[in-house]
Amino acid sequence: MTTYNFRPMHVHVLGICGTFMGGLAALARAAGHRVTGCDAGVYPPMSTQLAALGIEVVDDFGADQIGLAPDLWVIGNVVTRGNPLMEEILDRGERFISGPQWLAEHVLPGKHVLAVAGTHGKTTTASMLAAILERAGCNPGFLIGGVPDDFGVSARASASPLFVLEADEYDTAFFDKRSKFVHYRARTAILNNLEFDHGDIFPDLAAIETQFHHFVRTLPRSALVVVNGADERLERVLARGCWSRRERFDAPDGWSSTLHDDGSFDVLWQGAPQGRVAWPLTGDHNRANGLAAIAAARDAGVAPAAAIDALNVFRGVKRRMELRGVVGGVVVYDDFAHHPTAIRTTLEGLRRKVGGARILAVLEPRSNTMKLGLMKDELAPSLAAADGVFCYTAGLGWDAQAALAPLGARLRAAGDLDALVAAIVREAHPGDHVVVMSNGGFGGIHAKLLAELGRRAAA
Repeated sequence: MTTYNFRPMHVHVLGICGTFMGGLAALARAAGHRVTGCDAGVYPPMSTQLAALGIEVVDDFGADQIGLAPDLWVIGNVVTRGNPLMEEILDRGERFISGPQWLAEHVLPGKHVLAVAGTHGKTTTASMLAAILERAGCNPGFLIGGVPDDFGVSARASASPLFVLEADEYDTAFFDKRSKFVHYRARTAILNNLEFDHGDIFPDLAAIETQFHHFVRTLPRSALVVVNGADERLERVLARGCWSRRERFDAPDGWSSTLHDDGSFDVLWQGAPQGRVAWPLTGDHNRANGLAAIAAARDAGVAPAAAIDALNVFRGVKRRMELRGVVGGVVVYDDFAHHPTAIRTTLEGLRRKVGGARILAVLEPRSNTMKLGLMKDELAPSLAAADGVFCYTAGLGWDAQAALAPLGARLRAAGDLDALVAAIVREAHPGDHVVVMSNGGFGGIHAKLLAELGRRAAA
C-alpha cells in the first residue's frame, strides 16, 4: 500500500484488540510498518486475526513496555489517565497519537472514503458496501468494526482509491474528545440512524446530534450524504447545515423498497424498480442497511443492479446473527445487539423468519450505557418477541430483576455464568432458537452452551 511521505516505523498500539484498533494495526502492518501492541482481556475474533498477521500482543498495560522504544505510540480510546503505560509515556515525553488521527494521516490521504455512520448498523452496512465494491471489481480497502464473512478480516489495504470505513461517533481518545468520524474527510457518507447511546460520554441526545453536525460540516460540496429519510433526528442534524449532495433512503422521493412475505424486497429509486434483493438476512434494519449500501455504491460507480446482485450473495458478518451451531435440534446464534433498538429489531427479524418456533434471548448488558442503567426501562419492551429471556446480571449497578419484571415468568436472571448456562439448557428444547446478545466475549458462553447441549443430547 502506498501512503504519502511513507517512512517505515515501529508503532506500538495501546488497546490493540478493539475492533477499530486491531484493524488499524493490520493496515499499518500491510503498509510495511513494524507493529506491536497491548491490551487486557483479549478474545476472538480480533486476537485470532492479530496472531495470524504475526503481530505481537502483550496482555497488559505494563509500564515496562516503554522499553520497546517504538517510534510512535498509537493510543486507543480504551486508554485512560492512570493507565500505567500511558503515564510512563507522558512522563517521558514520548510521541503519541490517536488511532483515528494516525489513520487519517497515514492511510486515508488520496482515498475516496466511503464512511458509514449511525447508532446502529454501521458494521453490517460497511460490510455490505465493501462486498458490493469487491464484487464489482473495485478491490476496495476497508476498516470495519467486525469481521465480514466475505473477507475474513476486519481491515484490508489495497491500491484502490476506494476505502470503506466504519465511522464511529464515540470519542477519539482521552486527549481528543471529538467523535472519531470527524477525522475521516469522507467523500460518500451514510447516516443510518441516530439514537441516544454512549451515556458514559454523551449527556443527552442533543450532544450526539451536535457531533453528527460536526461530521457533516467536514464533508465537501461534492460529497454525497446518504441519509435515512425516516429518522427525524437526522433531519434535525441536516437542518443545522448541509453543504453536500443528498440522497435519502426509506423515502419515496429517494431509495425505497417493497417488502415481500419471504423477506425479499424490491429496490426502487425515485419510484423506478431497480431489482430484487433475496437473501437469508432477517429484520427491517438489514433491509434499510441494504438500501443505504446500494445508494453509496452507486456514488462510487456501481450500478444498482450490480449492487443488488452482490447483496444476493452477501455472506453476513461475524457476531451479527451468526449461526454458532445446532445441537440436539437447538439452534444457537451469536449477535452483537446491546442497545434496546438493536435487540428489538434483531428479535423481530428472527420472529418473522422462524414463525411460531420458540425464541430464547440471552442478554449481557455490557456496554457502558447499559452498565449505567440509562436504558434499563427500555429493555423489557425490546425483548417482547422472545418466549424466554435469560439475563446475565454480574457487574450491573442496577436491579435487572426489577427492570425486567414486566417479562414475568419468561425471565431468568443470574449473576453466575455457569448457572445461567444451566438454566438455558434446562429450558431449551428441539426446535428452539437461542440468540446470545452481547458486545463482548460474554465469558465464552457460546461454546459452553453448545458443549452442555451436546452433553445433554449424548445422555
